[in-house]
Amino acid sequence: MAKAKRRRVRDTWKEKSWYNIKTPVVFGDKDIGETPARDPDFLIGRRVDVTMRELTGDYSKQYIKLRFEINNVAGDLANTQFIGHQITTDFVRSMIRRGTSRIDAQVIIKTTDNVKIKLHVLAITTRRSRSSQQKIMRESIIKHVKAVSKSRDFENIIESSINGRLASEIYHIIKKVYPLKRVEIIKSTILE
Repeated sequence: MAKAKRRRVRDTWKEKSWYNIKTPVVFGDKDIGETPARDPDFLIGRRVDVTMRELTGDYSKQYIKLRFEINNVAGDLANTQFIGHQITTDFVRSMIRRGTSRIDAQVIIKTTDNVKIKLHVLAITTRRSRSSQQKIMRESIIKHVKAVSKSRDFENIIESSINGRLASEIYHIIKKVYPLKRVEIIKSTILE
């Protein structure tokens, strides 16, 4: 019993150091948080989610979540790489109403600098559309996104899908098939 009292519990929390997490240069090399670790090697592969509002200060972009993964550590800085983005489910749900149609199109593209990206495009019509019209719209989305990817690099594709420019291009092409309420790129994933 006396030996058990003498034995000290090692406090592993005191052994940890704090590291600042930075976004890639594409996103302005900004601080997005801090994380503790006993060894810098334990940080590699750790994922961080940040809303667009936290990054830019723009409250209208609160619904966009960016995902980063720590890929290298230098001193007390943990650098990240972009691995995808997603729009919150409650925002997607708020766009869809009764009497409208939801058209989902998933496209795997390769940019000019050989990065494979999977994009999930969502189009919402003003009224319910027939399945034949939905099929034409889905094919048009896939065709346009693949055509765009052949002339743009990774940075440009990601920037245009997050800020809504690519969704706007798709909207103007598809509205000729059927009246649309909205087009959003609700998810992007960088494929290895």
